[in-house]
Order: sequence, then C-alpha cells, then structure tokens
Amino acid sequence: MDDGSIVIDVIDNGGQWTHREWRMLRYLGIETQILPNSTPLDNLRNLDGLVLSGGATRVGITGELGNCGEYLALDVPILGICAGHQFMARFYGGDAGEAPRPEFGPASISLVDGGGPLFEGTPPEQTVWESHNDEVTVMPHGFKIVAHSESCEVQGMENESLDRFGLQFHPEVNDTEYGTRIFENFVEICKRARKTA
Repeated sequence: MDDGSIVIDVIDNGGQWTHREWRMLRYLGIETQILPNSTPLDNLRNLDGLVLSGGATRVGITGELGNCGEYLALDVPILGICAGHQFMARFYGGDAGEAPRPEFGPASISLVDGGGPLFEGTPPEQTVWESHNDEVTVMPHGFKIVAHSESCEVQGMENESLDRFGLQFHPEVNDTEYGTRIFENFVEICKRARKTA
C-alpha cells in the first residue's frame, strides 16, 4: 500500500480462535481483515502476508479448506496454524493424520536449533496452548522441524525459503507464553520480504 502499512489478512477455516488471530494483528498495528476460505484468489488485496487459521475437527487432513491451496501460490510469507499447518504440510507433499496422543490445553514445546526466525527472542523451552486431534505425520520436502513436544514431533516447521511457516499450537491464545512475540516475528518476516520484493 502507498501509505506504507503492512497488510496481513487472516483466512477463516472455521477455527474457534480466528478472531484472536485478527485481534493480535490489530494489536500490533497491522492492517488486517478476516476472509472466508471461499474468497477467490483474485479478490485478495495486495498482501504482505497471510495467516491460514485453524479449523473444525479433521479439516486439516481432509483437504477441505476452500481455496487455501490457491493462496499458497502467493509470493508472500504465509503462516499456517493448526489445521492450516496440517493443510500446508499435505499441500507441499507431506501428510497429516490422527495424533496418537491428541493435545488439549497447555503443553511444553522445545525449539530445534533456536526455532528459526518465527521463534526469535523466545526461550528453548516454552508453554503453548494446544487444541488438536490431528498432527503432521510426514514432513513435506524442503521443510524442517523447528519445534516439537513430548507427544507431537512437528509443533513448528519452516521451509528453506523462510516464507512458509506452520504451527500445530495456537500462538493467538493468551495461554501461549510467547504468542505475541511469535506474531511480532511473523510481521517482521513480512516486512523484510516486502523490502526485498
């Protein structure tokens, strides 16, 4: 945008906390809006980044997330959360399935090699909020694990280009210890990408 505003919209996949993702971005001073996942790609505005929200049970593994596959063709950083994370993994050739140990409530995650740019400035062990029956079971090519927990191997992932990120947990929920910092880091990633575009 001409006024220099960073624009990061949120795609609503039916998650219970989609409005919290929008509210977090608003809190950080970002120009944002919530859009249904049926929004045609051509109807998206000029974005600096995109968040693919969580969703209803099983939608991350069924692939029934509207036009999210088309959105992943955009040349901007994209953050997938919960079902959005699972969908992203499957879209890029990995897989997701039923979790052997579903997680609901607080959990402790461990970062891998500092967790990459999304976790910059956060400690190697931290508490996050979980709400999932499914998880990523096969990593997509070109991605690496950046966070894991005792019961879930892929709590966070990033691609080699550092413009696709997935989180199994919910950074938008207050109970996630460093959720605000994670969103701040995603905004910074989007700002850096804009400068190099």
